[in-house]
Amino acid sequence: MNNSLKFWNEDDRPREKLLLKGAHILSQAELLAIILGSGNRQETALDLSQRILSSVNHRANALGRLSIDQLKQFKGVGEAKAVAIKTAFEWSKRLQTEKTPLRPKIRSSKQVFEQLRLQLGALEHEEFWVIYLNNANRILAQVQLSKGGITGTVVDIRLALRKAIELSAVALILVHNHPSGALKPSEADIRLTKRMDTAAEALDLKVLDHLIITEKAYFSFADQQML
Repeated sequence: MNNSLKFWNEDDRPREKLLLKGAHILSQAELLAIILGSGNRQETALDLSQRILSSVNHRANALGRLSIDQLKQFKGVGEAKAVAIKTAFEWSKRLQTEKTPLRPKIRSSKQVFEQLRLQLGALEHEEFWVIYLNNANRILAQVQLSKGGITGTVVDIRLALRKAIELSAVALILVHNHPSGALKPSEADIRLTKRMDTAAEALDLKVLDHLIITEKAYFSFADQQML
């Protein structure tokens, strides 16, 4: 039995469906089937895709977190297909964080959360980012300042402020994730926020907020009047 997409009935082929009706009409399983290209002796690419998605409760972020070795545990997924899946997720992630000429204006903590949720929310290690803003609160850049382990990361305040000066920024928003899923700021988070705020003020810069991000929610120091 050959389960390559090219042997399917034309109306059932996700690739043809995409060409005729657009990518937006395809289900998650159909999109994944196109990436896979073929299934195994017992399953079509679509069947295999549905089984893979079922294993992660049909959550795209959870699928993106699977390692190459974990993906290869599914019969019909070799190294090349696993790499293709990981590449697709990495490309999507980079598109989400790509700077645009319009320089979006930050108006709320929720907007900051949406700006970096896909980049940070599902990570299994901690990362600390800084969003640099001009005097109209438009984004000049968003920069990963440090990357650490499950429980924390080391942040160099001098590096963060030097970058602000290079960009001629007037304000900063601090953002980091909690892989544990807990939103409550730690004592270390609170101390770092105060130190960053004090150091920034000496340079006539303003720390507008510090967000702690998980996959589905966030904590804002500004919203809680902790800044």
